[in-house]
Amino acid sequence: MTLRYTLRQLEYFVAVGECGSIAAASEKVNVTAPSISAALSQLQKEFGLPLFVRKHAQGLSLTQSGRHFMVQAKQVLAEAHALNRVADGIADSVQGPLSIGCLLTFAQQLVPSLRRGFARSYPNVRMRQFELNQMEIFEGLRQGEIDVALTYDMYLPQDLEFTPIRSLPSYAMLAETHPLAHLPAVSVEELAAHPMILLDLPISSEYFMSFFRLKGLKPNIVERTRDVEVLRALVANEFGFSILNIRPYDDRAPDGRKLRFVPMTGSVPPMELGLIMAPDARNAAVIEAFSNHCEAELNAWDFPGQPLKKLG
Repeated sequence: MTLRYTLRQLEYFVAVGECGSIAAASEKVNVTAPSISAALSQLQKEFGLPLFVRKHAQGLSLTQSGRHFMVQAKQVLAEAHALNRVADGIADSVQGPLSIGCLLTFAQQLVPSLRRGFARSYPNVRMRQFELNQMEIFEGLRQGEIDVALTYDMYLPQDLEFTPIRSLPSYAMLAETHPLAHLPAVSVEELAAHPMILLDLPISSEYFMSFFRLKGLKPNIVERTRDVEVLRALVANEFGFSILNIRPYDDRAPDGRKLRFVPMTGSVPPMELGLIMAPDARNAAVIEAFSNHCEAELNAWDFPGQPLKKLG
């Protein structure tokens, strides 16, 4: 049986039914009005029922179908809360499934090591990991496909909760033969004159492009790729420079050619590395335990200034 709704959609529906308007419901559940509107539209589409009728002076009123639907929705939410209480009362050890998302630009450097240490402490947790771009992370959390994710503070939506852990400065990634590779630091103005290879992922690319836009400059983008390893290889083979916020353990491209990571100067905004999840996610013991583990491990990094030390 495939569910045609999520608990969050039901929560938004009940809030609108009780408040009488999307605006009032938005304030009550602290979620943007467009998110609530989208949830209502999806519910009505999935079930083929008109749940509300709009009254200009009085906002939204439940239809006859909507009133019946409200009764059942409240019962489902009550059962879900009861199930959470049962889960919280189960054995005092952290256990059960945990789906972890991670921004794919640094997933290979972080998630396996973090999982290794966490698995040693909590052997009864069954973990799965998903390498995603920023938009996929947001959608995965909203749909309940992932429980928590490691990512940057890029274009964060209001309906999800982000906990920053480390501030990561930006580096220009250069071939060791690049004209700027010998410098102790490099500016956006100096980079703009050279060919650039863009990490072309949703939101990430906008972040890197903003460095130049803030200076009134246009980067000379000669190639684009969505693969970080391909990006490193193209840079090492002198096709252009790129920009990253996490240095690899080994300053070499996949083909063995050497790379240089030069700190960027000027008004270049750093990235905040952290955890993102639904607002109430930490109520689950396994998510709280994993979050605490990540914060402890990530704060122990020898960063910035050196390649990140191994975790776990």
